Amino acid sequence: MIEPSLEYVFEIRAEIAPDLHIGRGPEEKLSFTPVTGGTVHGPRLSGTVLSGGGDWAVERFGTAQLEARYLIKAADGAVIDILNRGYFRATPEVWSRMEAGEDVPEDDPGLYFRTAPVFQTDAPQHRWLAESQFVGLARDEDGAVCIRVFLLT
Repeated sequence: MIEPSLEYVFEIRAEIAPDLHIGRGPEEKLSFTPVTGGTVHGPRLSGTVLSGGGDWAVERFGTAQLEARYLIKAADGAVIDILNRGYFRATPEVWSRMEAGEDVPEDDPGLYFRTAPVFQTDAPQHRWLAESQFVGLARDEDGAVCIRVFLLT
């Protein structure tokens, strides 16, 4: 049996607007966070995050299930669709630090913020994105969500 490995390919820095509370019920909370722009930079892809997408989050019992959809425009002009699903949870201590404005690193043991991005594009030079599996390690930083994206090999 082979052991999977990870190759760092780029970081997405998605700038966001304040959350919009939608509601749901006593045991869960639905919210939407607009994506307003950003950057992509790394050894395998560079470009910008286009405004207009967003992240829907359903929080149940302290864990948020995330589903973000937005577009990336690569430095060569190709447009890439991203659907990024994941989970976020933080201990009360880490949550308090984040609410106070502290940027908590992704490896803090009190923070779990992981994603599984899926990409779509017909640009030949970026087909590898649409034909491979990825995982992301995320963190909040200076009003943006930063996701280090790794190719699962």
